[in-house]
Amino acid sequence: MTTPADQPLLSVRNLVKDFGGAAGRSPLKTKSSIVHAVADVSFDLPRGEVLSLVGESGCGKSTTGRCILRLIEPTSGSVAFEGDEVTTKSEREMRAMRRNMQIVFQDPFSSLHPRRRIRDIVAEPLIIHGMARDKARSAVPSLLDRVSLSPDHVDKYPHELSGGQRQRVGIARALSLEPKLLILDEPVSALDVSIQAGVLRLLEELRDELDLTYLFIAHDLSVVRHISNRTAVMYLGKIVELGSVVDVFERPTHPYTKALLSAAPIPDPHVESARARIVLAGDVPSPSNPPSGCHFRTRCWRAEDRCRDEEPLLIDHGGGHLAACHFPLDVSVGVRVSADAMTTATAVGQSGSARDVGPATCSVDARFRG
Repeated sequence: MTTPADQPLLSVRNLVKDFGGAAGRSPLKTKSSIVHAVADVSFDLPRGEVLSLVGESGCGKSTTGRCILRLIEPTSGSVAFEGDEVTTKSEREMRAMRRNMQIVFQDPFSSLHPRRRIRDIVAEPLIIHGMARDKARSAVPSLLDRVSLSPDHVDKYPHELSGGQRQRVGIARALSLEPKLLILDEPVSALDVSIQAGVLRLLEELRDELDLTYLFIAHDLSVVRHISNRTAVMYLGKIVELGSVVDVFERPTHPYTKALLSAAPIPDPHVESARARIVLAGDVPSPSNPPSGCHFRTRCWRAEDRCRDEEPLLIDHGGGHLAACHFPLDVSVGVRVSADAMTTATAVGQSGSARDVGPATCSVDARFRG
């Protein structure tokens, strides 16, 4: 039996989000018009941890984060925060729950009201949750100071700030209610590399100082490796691999993960010019008509008939390193894990013999075969 001490802060089970469909829409809508943005996603997020969701654009990362907060209503599934079910809450109950769950958006300009001063933008959550306007506005300078911004910025408008400063304002606004969980939706992808480093350092300091838990959504693998404890790789609405940063980056088990890692640049020109790459063929299939069986099979160089006929389940290959692949890379046979048995990954890996490469649908360097 799970006790409050070992209960995850956030528990997501079988989360589904579909867009479109024929119900209540144009009669021209058909079943194929339904976009399966999030397809049966499950994971746990323990207190104080940073879990990153990574994958190509359109894989469902941001939609997952917004469904957790019910900024987008999920189609089905369960989201529990501190053991309390989120999906059944009324609008009023959700407002109270959102004191503990906040989001930082990707674009630091469009997420801030262009005609309001910074003082009003940061104070707004406090006012919405019942604090007197004068008291809420007086709290803004200390919140700006917490994110390393001068209190002199309180009377400025967003367009008067740089991109990094605007993102710090967004973080200050999210912190104003003293949340336990921050969903960071690609918080540095719109910033220059030098500015990214400062914002990431700030997020790490805030995590330690305020005992925060992060769901970090990103596509930049170097950023993910730097800030995360665990990483979940998504493809076409599904988690295909989940494990500690060491497991996922050093011992990738799913072919898609290995392809992503091979595409990430290495800041050493000699290593970068000599290393192998996996170039996947074709485009990501449409989420309104995903392939049968394994969604990745149409781009996978290891795909066989079983991949077409049978959808792979998330398998534990040791130490909470999960992968959904019939023919995983460099691992021995794992054990099926149900959604209720999802475990926290640790830096433990297993090795074993690799199988032969199947029909090639992508360009693969010889060093990646196996």
